[in-house]
Amino acid sequence: MLEIRQENMNDYKQVYNVIKIAFEKAEHRDGNEQDLVIKLRESNSFIPELSLVAVYENKIIGYILFTKIKIGDSTELALAPLAVLPEYQRKGIGMRLITEGHRIAKQLNYNYSVVLGSNKYYSKSGYILASKYNIKAPFDVEDEFFMAIKLNENAKAIKGIVEYDKVFGI
Repeated sequence: MLEIRQENMNDYKQVYNVIKIAFEKAEHRDGNEQDLVIKLRESNSFIPELSLVAVYENKIIGYILFTKIKIGDSTELALAPLAVLPEYQRKGIGMRLITEGHRIAKQLNYNYSVVLGSNKYYSKSGYILASKYNIKAPFDVEDEFFMAIKLNENAKAIKGIVEYDKVFGI
């Protein structure tokens, strides 16, 4: 049975390998996703409760991280990265990680999350074009690849350019 839980320090090596392997053949990658996670864990934007692993038969097979960003004067979230080992992809594990991350984010009173990625994939979990929320990327990207989700229906409207943690190098 698949378990989704908070990552702990004992997981770091396995998580590093999951991310590295998951992104090896990804269409859009920079090859340093696993190293970015190490830096994010040490940053002020890291939220331990939103660093989650998917465990199957005592093996970590997936990982997701949400970190703090600024949009205008609001502190919100960025989803990056989401990684599932290739042999476990297309089985709903990524969606389970996203759903659990969103559930926890709501409990922690975050209202929005942004993601840079496939609109075909992330739209399945409720992400829409970030521009529809007046949220803009701090870099040039086609509108269809920069998305956001409103986690709390009662959240006030926000607008602005996303400010990522400096470790993203943006």
